[in-house]
Amino acid sequence: MLVKLNEILAEAEKGGYAVPAFNVYNMETVMGVIRAAEESNAPVILQSYSRLFTNEEAYFLAPVILAAAQQAKVPVCFHLDHGAGMHEVVKAVRYGCTGIMIDASACVLEENIAITQQVSELCSAVDIPVEGELGHVGSVNDAVMDEYTKPAEALEYVEKTHVSALAVLVGTAHGRYKKAPKLDIERIKEIKDAVQIPLVLHGGSGVPDDQIKAAIEAGIRKVNFGTDLCYSFLDAVFAGSRDKIAIDMFMKDVIPNVAAFAKGKMELLGAENQA
Repeated sequence: MLVKLNEILAEAEKGGYAVPAFNVYNMETVMGVIRAAEESNAPVILQSYSRLFTNEEAYFLAPVILAAAQQAKVPVCFHLDHGAGMHEVVKAVRYGCTGIMIDASACVLEENIAITQQVSELCSAVDIPVEGELGHVGSVNDAVMDEYTKPAEALEYVEKTHVSALAVLVGTAHGRYKKAPKLDIERIKEIKDAVQIPLVLHGGSGVPDDQIKAAIEAGIRKVNFGTDLCYSFLDAVFAGSRDKIAIDMFMKDVIPNVAAFAKGKMELLGAENQA
């Protein structure tokens, strides 16, 4: 069933678990994640990166995600990930997203707040919840990491923007880590105590399991997985037999690999049997 971001996160808040959010790129990644969610009886977020909305891919992918969500037996949210600006946000709303992320985290606090306020006002008019980001979660290839999210600034940001979820910088980055990260669990607790809304951990791929569990206990309610889902897909593709010419038959071998990866994360986050 298709649900909104705030609805799926509210249940996670009550249950003390986190909802896995998987970046999907095609029909097979959607099918793999949905299969995992139904077999695990777990709520799930299917999200697509902003560039798919900047370009033409989301126009074709959105109907696939919506069809999968609407027939699923478990709660599914369709989310815009790292919305780059109003252009992508408007497209995502039009294409049926039930959660919107606006990422102005590279801007100074005042500008980040102003941009997020504008998106929140637009989305509130059509009753779509918004995720914001404070503390820029960069790439594993960045020379330095930005300063971690400050609890006092997080409170100001949430009070002025009215976001339903907040992505924070507490030690993660996007991509495949060369060295396992160390999350600032105490910082997560301090931010959670300050803002009292669901917190989001970006860059979940490659974070050690014990740190993921500690982060959830501290207040994380949504964990994003993009890079490792791509690897689960590509590993199966590269291992596939070149004797299979029909693409639909070739891709059938890919879906179980994606599903197996997704199921593991659902169990790790405590989302299994929470639907």
